[in-house]
Amino acid sequence: MNVVVCVKQVPDTETNIRIAQSGKEIDLNDVNLVMNPYDEYAVEAALQLKEKQGSGEVVIVSLGGAKTPEVLRTALAMGADRAIWVKLTDGQQLDPHATAKALHEVISRLDYDLILCGKQAIDDDMGAVGIELAELLGIPHASVVVGLELSDDGGSVRVEREVEGGRAVYECRLPAVLTTQKGLNLPRYPSLKGIMKAKRKPLEEVELAAEAINTKLDTVELSYPPQRKSGIIVDGESPAEKASKLVELLHGEAKVI
Repeated sequence: MNVVVCVKQVPDTETNIRIAQSGKEIDLNDVNLVMNPYDEYAVEAALQLKEKQGSGEVVIVSLGGAKTPEVLRTALAMGADRAIWVKLTDGQQLDPHATAKALHEVISRLDYDLILCGKQAIDDDMGAVGIELAELLGIPHASVVVGLELSDDGGSVRVEREVEGGRAVYECRLPAVLTTQKGLNLPRYPSLKGIMKAKRKPLEEVELAAEAINTKLDTVELSYPPQRKSGIIVDGESPAEKASKLVELLHGEAKVI
C-alpha cells in the first residue's frame, strides 16, 4: 500500500507567541517549530498500514519555507520512506484552497492508494485542506477519523468518525483522503537508529509556478486576546461570612444571580 501523508510545520504549543511588527503574521524568531500534532497521527497511521501490509511506501509532503526540512526529517526518522518539500519563500502564507491546489499539483503525479492529513493545523485551525484536496483529486474523503481498518482485499477502508454523542462507521473505497483526529493511535517517537537513517533518505525539493499557489485570502490583522481581569479574594472570619460576601459580589458586581 502506498500512502501519502501531508504534514505542516507549526509553532510548538508551549512557545511564547509574538505578533510580528507587520501585525499580520507570527514572529518566528526564537520560535520552536514542530510537526502539527494532528499530522503525527496521520504519519503513525500510514506507518502502521505499511507494516501490516508488509509492502508499499509512505511519502511525506509538506509546503513551507527554509525550516520545512526539519519536520520532514522527523517524519522520515519515524519510518517514512521519502519526503517532498514544496518550497515557499519564508513568511509566504497560503489560504486552504491555495494549499490544497499546491498539494494537488504534487500528489497527482504520485502513485498512491491513500492520502492522510491531520484534521486541522493548530496554528490557523482552518480544517479545510484535506477536504479540498479530495475534491480537487476527485476522490472520496472522510474527516475527523478516530478508527481505521483496511479491508481484506485492500480496496477499501473502514473508518470511524467522531460525531455528536458517539461515533459513525463508514466504508470508503480507495483511493481516498482521510483526516485524522486524536485517539486514532499513539504516534511513535523517532529512534536514534531512525534519526540516522533519515539523513540518507530521499528528500525531493519542488518549486511550483506562482499561479499554482495563488492565494486569495489575505490576513488583515492579528491581535492578542483581551487580558483577563485579576481575580478577587473573598475574605471573612468564617465560611458563612465568606459565602455571604461571595453572594453579594455575584449579585452586585458579576450580576449572575
